[in-house]
Amino acid sequence: MPANRNALIRYRAIDNCLTNRYRQWTLDALIEAVSETLYDYEGMDKGISRRTIQADLQMMRSDKLGYNAPIVVIDKKYYAYADPTYSITQIPLTGQDLGRMSEAVEVLKQFKGFSHFEQLSGVVQKLEAHIYSVTTNQRTIIDFDKNDNLKGLSFLDVLYQAIVQKKAVAITYQSFKAQQPNRFWFHVWWLKEFKNRWFAVGVRGNQSDVYHLALDRILAIETADEIEYRHNADMAPDAYYQHVIGVTVSRTLRPCRVLIQVTAEHAPYVETKPLHPSQQLVERGPEGIIIELSVQLNFELEREILSFGDGMTVLAPARLRERIRQKFRTGVARYEPDSGTKSSLEDDKQMEN
Repeated sequence: MPANRNALIRYRAIDNCLTNRYRQWTLDALIEAVSETLYDYEGMDKGISRRTIQADLQMMRSDKLGYNAPIVVIDKKYYAYADPTYSITQIPLTGQDLGRMSEAVEVLKQFKGFSHFEQLSGVVQKLEAHIYSVTTNQRTIIDFDKNDNLKGLSFLDVLYQAIVQKKAVAITYQSFKAQQPNRFWFHVWWLKEFKNRWFAVGVRGNQSDVYHLALDRILAIETADEIEYRHNADMAPDAYYQHVIGVTVSRTLRPCRVLIQVTAEHAPYVETKPLHPSQQLVERGPEGIIIELSVQLNFELEREILSFGDGMTVLAPARLRERIRQKFRTGVARYEPDSGTKSSLEDDKQMEN
């Protein structure tokens, strides 16, 4: 017998708690968290009984729903997953699940060609490919770019719900440069994906600057009902990223005219996959092409240019050309014999000896 909607919400809420290793979860704490989640999703303000949560924990431990969750009790008080990598969201799909997904895919395919559903095309193809692979026990026939080891993806749903329900969240965050994590109030306005990395975009506390928080640097998220949510009044993502590559946006810099020479070898790739929507062809010749971009000068633009190696040459502006030249000079210096870096060939010879 399939679990009802409220039960599934409770299981997911318990799972969100137990995957948060930065807090110890007593039965009372789980009851409180589940009650808050049910109120958020269903508007239920009636408290959840201890017996209900205890029964939910037993159901999650069992194989009735295919969870077999490794839930243990520590010091006769705290609930946790014995396997820190476990989550009910990671369990394989059942035959019944696959059947329902197949039906859903068939319904979604009916809408192909309608402009309102153009953005669903990739989702439908991913579902089709996964269902085909599992049901036929064969290799997938569509391989999408993904990073299975990317951290923080479990926070996507929490952040999404915070946006939909217009709720502030308390985020524990540690940037790459910080020695210790920092906890602060955050108002999420939208979610942004770039190069297989997800960002929560919004404002901190009462500040006005827009922040991009990488999900892989988030350690914990808690809802903050006592904090009034700061609405995004007039900032649309499409307009916000209009003049940049990536997520580094300056509200003071104007877009700059960037001229780049692309070798004949790399020209077809750049023409068929433009670096930015503003890309225009300026000149074509036997040695390649010259393209023009209208973008802000930021870290992602530099990284994109550097990724082409000797296939690109910045012609203008002069300050960007100089930055790229300096980076190439530094890179070349690391390969010089007196740089202190041993080549892989030297390492191989030492290993053979």
